[in-house]
Amino acid sequence: MENREIARLLSETADLMEIAGEDGFRIRSYRNAASVIEGLPERVEAILADPARKVTEVPGIGKGIATALEEIASRGSFERRDQMLEKYPPTALELLKIQGLGPKSIALIIEHFRVTTIDGLERLCREEKLRTLPRMGAKLEEKVLRSIAQYRRGAGRFLLSFAANVARELGAVLESAAGVSEVKPAGSLRRGKETVGDLDLLVTGPEPTPALAAFTSHPRVQEVLALGGNKASARVGLEGLQVDVRTLPTSSFGAAMQYFTGSKEHNVHLRTRAVRMGLTLNEYGLSRASDGVIVASETEEEIYRTLGLDWIAPELRENQGEIEAAEQGALPRLIERRDIRGDLHMHTRETDGRATLEEMALAAKALGYEYIAITDHSKSLAMANGLNEERVVNFARRVREMDHAGLGIRVFSGIECDILRDGAMDLADDALAELDFVIGSVHSYMNQESAEMTDRLLRAIECPHLRALGHPTGRVLLHREGFPFDFERVAEACVRRGVGFEVNGSPERLDLGAQYIRAARARGARFIVSTDAHHPRHLDNMGYGVSMARRGWLTAEDVVNTRPLAEFEAFLGRRA
Repeated sequence: MENREIARLLSETADLMEIAGEDGFRIRSYRNAASVIEGLPERVEAILADPARKVTEVPGIGKGIATALEEIASRGSFERRDQMLEKYPPTALELLKIQGLGPKSIALIIEHFRVTTIDGLERLCREEKLRTLPRMGAKLEEKVLRSIAQYRRGAGRFLLSFAANVARELGAVLESAAGVSEVKPAGSLRRGKETVGDLDLLVTGPEPTPALAAFTSHPRVQEVLALGGNKASARVGLEGLQVDVRTLPTSSFGAAMQYFTGSKEHNVHLRTRAVRMGLTLNEYGLSRASDGVIVASETEEEIYRTLGLDWIAPELRENQGEIEAAEQGALPRLIERRDIRGDLHMHTRETDGRATLEEMALAAKALGYEYIAITDHSKSLAMANGLNEERVVNFARRVREMDHAGLGIRVFSGIECDILRDGAMDLADDALAELDFVIGSVHSYMNQESAEMTDRLLRAIECPHLRALGHPTGRVLLHREGFPFDFERVAEACVRRGVGFEVNGSPERLDLGAQYIRAARARGARFIVSTDAHHPRHLDNMGYGVSMARRGWLTAEDVVNTRPLAEFEAFLGRRA
């Protein structure tokens, strides 16, 4: 069992314990252990299997959790989880995914109505029964109904990072099979979409068919859905992600990559263009309609070139003007991972991070960055041990001292400062003035009406110390939609005040989305691409942020943290 699956079992057990109103300390121990395990660089099962090691040597894993881990490794569950599932059915866990309901509210619903399913909850709202419970009302019913609709739209979808991990794991298995030369992901994963419905893997080589047997016999495969001469489909892992593996000759690899990458809308437009040129396009190649002779198939580049187009990066293939731009030679030179010179949003043990200032700085240096900004939380996030004014001043001093110690990377002091309900910043101006880089983010009161949220953001943008809006829409993928506001007015204010938009690379957020990025870019906005890292390993999520920036048509010139150190320092010295 993979670490992420073990972490999910612990986390879900903590959720059920919270619904049951059990001891907060025990609940936190499960949540902390889940977080630790998800961040471990080696498999828990490997540690348990090593007689020379003890899993309790891992910080955050006590004897009780160690016993649970041993049970999970042997039978896929553990006693405490079994007890909770006797009390509450697994469907109760789905209720926690509905925005507006916490464990206490769910416990109240179960107690009064014996409802433990999404369908039952929806029925309560439509029958206006939820409002009869304490601290619930008509507005909550409306919010829950909207959240249920969103949840159903996301059902069967997976985070981009999850699909990427599965692709890496299975790709290594397929590449080790005899006769395989190359394995490449296609579909939504290759286009960098925020969430993925299924995973397409294309396999080529002298004799790639043994790869199908290697795939279907893999221990992580739960159910084989189909198996043919050149394709196998299966559900993988406890989560049930559908993976389709296709084998194909090298001669048609480019055509297959183009076809299976999509999007559907992009491909329809391309096929229509091909027909107008007397050609047909499918997964086997681009052919003359008159005699069926293939004129391009081996590479994507030759297919697009034969259609009179520049090659189009996968992230742009959404039929949003990219084909017209390719025809005119007007596609942007999209930002690449190597263009990023620094990460400007990360957290340390000062608040809710998992590493020290020095550890985060050295990890960033190992990635080749020229500079970073350490941006821990402000005081309103009490659960994250946010910094108050006094701690901010001390924090800034410590960062300056560390920076002067000569780590080989420039370290700027920063803060992710909460934007309060009325738009005021969570910290006083004189404290913010001590810092090099201030990100403003909304973490509370996300149910405000659009006009109220717009005014809130506009007031925050007027803060003279603010440099960027963090995760600007507040969305959490597959869990919470972004809050509503007048994006055009906010974008115009950001441009006027010199405040950038963050493209947050955390796989759970990937905020801004592509549509908003393009709208802001059209108004002259600037951006930062960052990770919101809470652990050194999270710094690797920069690739997801860059992918989202590419989906928004961003170039390196649009992004502040592609600038060399001297230029970035000059940027920090300027005031709008």
